Amino acid sequence: MTPRETYHIEVLASEDEAGARGEDPVSQRISVRTGSVEAAKERALSVFARARAPQRSGAPAEAVRVIDGAGTEVFRWSRFDEPS
Repeated sequence: MTPRETYHIEVLASEDEAGARGEDPVSQRISVRTGSVEAAKERALSVFARARAPQRSGAPAEAVRVIDGAGTEVFRWSRFDEPS
């Protein structure tokens, strides 16, 4: 059996918009248990795509990050990384 680790996925709003409203830039947090960081990255990208969907209420997401159980950021993807 493959050892599983907990990863935390955070969807981030624009820091300027969140700061102007006095809110935390993290607009959504999800915890996943998976056997590899690659699987956590795939899940993060799908969550990010949903957060960027036009019908979602509020401001669109700026970035997504994956944090491992030790609190280290292991992956980050922003709207600027998306292919045109």
